[in-house]
Amino acid sequence: MIYIALFVAVIAGYGVSLILNKGQVSKLPLLLAFSGAFLLALTLFELLPEVYETPSKRIGVFIVGGILLQICLEFFSKGAEHGHVHIHADATKFPWLLFVSLSIHALLEGFPITDGHSIYIGVLIHKFPIAIILSLFFIKANYNKAITLAFLVLFALMTPLGSFIAENTTQLKQYSTEINAVVIGIFLHVSTTILFESSKDHKFNFTKLATIILGVVIAYFI
Repeated sequence: MIYIALFVAVIAGYGVSLILNKGQVSKLPLLLAFSGAFLLALTLFELLPEVYETPSKRIGVFIVGGILLQICLEFFSKGAEHGHVHIHADATKFPWLLFVSLSIHALLEGFPITDGHSIYIGVLIHKFPIAIILSLFFIKANYNKAITLAFLVLFALMTPLGSFIAENTTQLKQYSTEINAVVIGIFLHVSTTILFESSKDHKFNFTKLATIILGVVIAYFI
């Protein structure tokens, strides 16, 4: 069911993008802010304490490595992981750079889910608005539906695939702490970037602040 939910979150995002009007699109930054706050809080409440059960400077190295990896991925994705798609591509060609960078991100974020973390709920909530924004980009860039659906279906499969690999590859299980530390770095970078980029001129307002607080509180009690 977890695998199915992760897949459906992306496909549902595409479906929603087809029926959104301009007034509804303006509300996406709030949904992004909620997802960013929720994901950040779950990372701090759930994942971080586990990787530091045995305190080690080495874990910090992997977390920083995750941050740097995400920065490198965003060089190619142009920030699509946190809702900013600024790609002027040929609409007749499959956007391979965007796909590969997003797929690596999505594949890695599937690894912590295998340990039964509520973090998968954060990943679900994160994927939904990102899928909407990606879909809107494809629609506005006049990509044909075949390319759009192929991209989204393959992208939707990446996180379940990451969970499957982590759960069924014995060799990787012994490095689960290190891999989760890398994912923490990825989540920290993506979620904090969302919080500061989901408002006009990077300024907070009361509605956004309330949305962020709500995301944190729900994450705490989940």
